[in-house]
Amino acid sequence: MAWEDRTTFDAILLQFGLKEQEVIDLMRMEMKPSSFRMWRERVQGRKTKHEKLRDFREGRFKCTRQRQINNNKISKR
Repeated sequence: MAWEDRTTFDAILLQFGLKEQEVIDLMRMEMKPSSFRMWRERVQGRKTKHEKLRDFREGRFKCTRQRQINNNKISKR
């Protein structure tokens, strides 16, 4: 979800309980260094990753496998 530009950090917090800094730390650990740098450059300051900065409400990406992801709080409802 963090890789997708349209999914906000707020949505990740809601579903998985991970704050923005925790997502960044997780991405840093799990990605190749070059991929992480590319992602950080793309995400840093991006309005679509921060719900309060968005000027639209629609357009949030939803993965077809989203219900199958481990630790997903929404899938357990």
